[in-house]
Amino acid sequence: MKKLIIAIDGFSSCGKSTMAKALAKKLGYTYIDSGAMYRAVSLYCLQNGLISQGKVDETTLKDRIGALTITFETDADGFPQTLLNGVNVEQLIRSLEVSNAVSIVSAIPFVREAMVDLQRKTGEHGGVVMDGRDIGTVVFPNADLKIFVTADATVRAKRRYDELVEKGHPEPYELIVRNIELRDRLDQTREVSPLRKAGDAIVLDNGLLSIEEQDAWLMEQVNNKIHGAS
Repeated sequence: MKKLIIAIDGFSSCGKSTMAKALAKKLGYTYIDSGAMYRAVSLYCLQNGLISQGKVDETTLKDRIGALTITFETDADGFPQTLLNGVNVEQLIRSLEVSNAVSIVSAIPFVREAMVDLQRKTGEHGGVVMDGRDIGTVVFPNADLKIFVTADATVRAKRRYDELVEKGHPEPYELIVRNIELRDRLDQTREVSPLRKAGDAIVLDNGLLSIEEQDAWLMEQVNNKIHGAS
């Protein structure tokens, strides 16, 4: 049976990573968190003083990005963990500070080029679920199945707020709403690989769906594609 390349794109805080992880686990596929790659680069910039007043020291970052290693491993509970230069940074890259930086860092052309190359190498043989903002349009334009996820900004902010509270890193709800709205604008208007729905992507508005309903919908799309490809 053919192993698919599944691309899940969409707006921030839509739960793309959660659904992609669950789908990959059900299918026995590899999950690739493209967003974590950009967050790891953003964290590196913050930790090394390469961001000042909303601007990135692109000259220094360009000199160093080739030496950065971003890898993934699975913890004892089966959850993917992001490693930056061999150090587990999974919790650090989920902070609001990194969220505020990731859109400007990910808009830099040479950063996107480096991350896209890494993503393609990781998923080129199929049997992968990858989520991000340009997977179905740029990274894998010929992906077997493309999903584009959306939900109202206030719904996404509430999800993000609950996630941060659960992790013990609460942030004011109003700040989260503003961050999400800002990221939406930046992601859709950046010059390189802007966020947009691929022409052959299937739209999923999960604002009012339960996790069970969402997972059932996703499996229906996968089964339809596998049946058609078999």
